[in-house]
Amino acid sequence: MLTKGINFKNFTVKTNYKNLSKNLNSIIKKNNEVLNSLGKNYIYSYDKKKIKKFKKNSNFRIIGMGGSSLGAQAIYDFLKHKIKKNFEFINNLQSYYKFNNKKNFTNLIISKSGNTIETIVNSNILIKRKDKNIFITEEKDNYLYSLAQKLKGEIIHHNNFIGGRYSVLSEVGMLPAELMDLKPKDFKVYNNLIKNKHFIKSLISNVGSILYFSKKKKFNSVIINYDEKSENLFKWYQQLVAESLGKKQKGILPIVSNMPKDNHSVMQLYLDGFKNNFYTFFYVHENISQKINNNLILSSQNYLKNKKISEILISQKLASENVFKKQKIPFRSFYIKQRDEKTLGELFCFFILETILLGKALNLNPYDQPSVELIKKETKKLLV
Repeated sequence: MLTKGINFKNFTVKTNYKNLSKNLNSIIKKNNEVLNSLGKNYIYSYDKKKIKKFKKNSNFRIIGMGGSSLGAQAIYDFLKHKIKKNFEFINNLQSYYKFNNKKNFTNLIISKSGNTIETIVNSNILIKRKDKNIFITEEKDNYLYSLAQKLKGEIIHHNNFIGGRYSVLSEVGMLPAELMDLKPKDFKVYNNLIKNKHFIKSLISNVGSILYFSKKKKFNSVIINYDEKSENLFKWYQQLVAESLGKKQKGILPIVSNMPKDNHSVMQLYLDGFKNNFYTFFYVHENISQKINNNLILSSQNYLKNKKISEILISQKLASENVFKKQKIPFRSFYIKQRDEKTLGELFCFFILETILLGKALNLNPYDQPSVELIKKETKKLLV
């Protein structure tokens, strides 16, 4: 068990964790701005009284790329059963968007630099005269800051020291959560987690196992996801790990595999193909689940009668784990007992601490992404 809300079975690899424990203590003691944003004492740069006027609205668009939108989208999808408002996420360039121009939206335009080309283009196309606009960007001379002033939009300062992929528990993720009528304070479990010996032990042994796989040339981290509402959580995780650790010819490649659909495609490779992968099984318990229509079940499939979709999914997960175990394929497993802010906050903290600790162990800076700038500069050359 990771915490009360999360059953966690770690990889079965035995490694030496002594240095990792020292490294983690050092990371926690330094308490930089990223870790500070995970905690309950983090001070948001937005005024709740000013934001209150936007909470009356029911249609929102979040316009941003990567970490500027993925965290909020992970929150929205994972907790959608608690959210009565409509949120659209514009996080790529498309020649045609299926959007409703008749509605008036509150737009959240998010970019730390304020100069992200895709965010600038999408803002240009989508913002209408009657829309309300909130800009989250650094308070300096950049495109979005100037646009916000021109449109007389609300400007929220993006913390200079928190990169997009680490920003989910700062204003970048928590302001959208506030507008979703969720409680940002319920996500803030970091302070309790770092005092939880079982959580720390699980985190360290987990990182030790991933380092072991890395030394054995197993670089592909495949997420076997049985929860449709967690797909964007793992897209967030994918960016977090790839962008933080993909440096100096090192890194981990996260691959999101959605089940049971992928049982009918890539599972053959997972079971019988090359062996440079390690796996994460992920399942969320649902209290309410659609039930099979018994009248339409033929006698040959009687075992499906009275079954819920959730029962079928968990059976498929357990069956897959049994096969992986028999074939000695390395995996860890998450079983989420409750879908709420606290649980999601725990998952954000676990994966962020895991990534930072891996970076330190691999002698990498987990906070920068120097090579990404190469594409941005080359693109600008071609457009000028």
